[in-house]
Amino acid sequence: MYLHGTSKINAQGHLEIGGVDATDLKEQFGTPLYVVDEQLVRERCREYMEAFRASGLGFQVAYASKAFCVMAMCALAAEEGLSLDVVSDGELFTALQAGFPAERIHFHGNNKTLEEIEMALDAEIGCFVVDNFNELHLLQAVAADKNRKVNILLRVTPGVEAHTHEYISTGQTDSKFGFDIGNGTAFEAIELASKQSNLVLLGVHSHIGSQIFEVEGFQMAVQRVAEFAASVYERLHVAFKVVNLGGGFGIRYIDGDTPLEVAQYVKAITDAVKNHFAQIGYAVPEIWVEPGRSIVGEAGTTLYTVGTSKDIPGVRKYVAVDGGMTDNPRPALYESKYEAVLANRANEAAQETVSVAGKCCESGDMLIWDLDLPKVESGDLLAVACTGAYNYSMASNYNRIRRPAVVFVKDGQGDVVVRRETYQDIIQNDLVPARIGKQPVTR
Repeated sequence: MYLHGTSKINAQGHLEIGGVDATDLKEQFGTPLYVVDEQLVRERCREYMEAFRASGLGFQVAYASKAFCVMAMCALAAEEGLSLDVVSDGELFTALQAGFPAERIHFHGNNKTLEEIEMALDAEIGCFVVDNFNELHLLQAVAADKNRKVNILLRVTPGVEAHTHEYISTGQTDSKFGFDIGNGTAFEAIELASKQSNLVLLGVHSHIGSQIFEVEGFQMAVQRVAEFAASVYERLHVAFKVVNLGGGFGIRYIDGDTPLEVAQYVKAITDAVKNHFAQIGYAVPEIWVEPGRSIVGEAGTTLYTVGTSKDIPGVRKYVAVDGGMTDNPRPALYESKYEAVLANRANEAAQETVSVAGKCCESGDMLIWDLDLPKVESGDLLAVACTGAYNYSMASNYNRIRRPAVVFVKDGQGDVVVRRETYQDIIQNDLVPARIGKQPVTR
């Protein structure tokens, strides 16, 4: 398994993260357990901030909290000077409870409710990313009712889609997000937004994909947005002060993943902005980005205890752990792939190939297929790398399994930032109507 951040194999042959032995983490906090390398998270935050400072442009780096949203992470992002991207009232509430500065919060989402809009306005957040005409009208009405002026970006689809190792130019009309540049709705939205008395149009937002390992897609998106900006200014005399280029920067999950350094992504984006906006004789706008996975993904490790096994001769050997799709649904949803190691026997040579199964009552609850490990024994500690993004966020109580604790580790110390759920937590919202359970059993 590739060792990210502060992870290393110590003198005892155990995996160590943040200066803490994984076997000690199991002993102290139990398993399954999400472990977050705090130092690596902070390093990633600083890499983004430093790369943008070096560009000389105005900027905001907004942590995309959907990747991993807990109060400790919001507080850390605030401490590192980042802004914050939220997409729901729950994420907004978490951020505010953590003391995150409201003026640095950006609210996304394709279906913001009236209650969410009111909550965000009352909190005086910094910006709404408006996704559709319904929201545009609703936000204007509520802001007017509250006698507020609100900063907005309009989310546009620039006709570029990018994912791992590839990018394509496309009409991009078929998307649930945003106003399409190609079919004219983006221009119509700009014209409408610019006339609203309680909305302050800062510019546009564009997001082109996820797990992107190249820069060409970002460069193409910048070109499209710059061309659109020139057209808007020529026809409406409306200038974009801000261009938000979203996130999607890739990380290394497995061998063969080849993400760029943060500084390479940022330089490619900022150079493209300078060049394309200069070509159209346009003042260079402030650049915002929204990294999420690339800040927390590689910093997360999930620890499991091995339980049962099933060896099917000539087919495969299944090894079951005490977690699974309830704490990491990504393999079941996306066929996502991960690397892993026996954290208590990390120096031992591989002797067998196993497939790691979760404990849920689902055939599809598989974490890793065909993993080479030493001879696996019940009680071994399995560490799965790169689980910092979209694992805790997407965790569930399927089969009424309790969600794991989350521990931040740094400089030899482990701190619980989310406690392990209790049985009482599982049933705390359950109610039994008076008419049920009071009647004699009928057969």
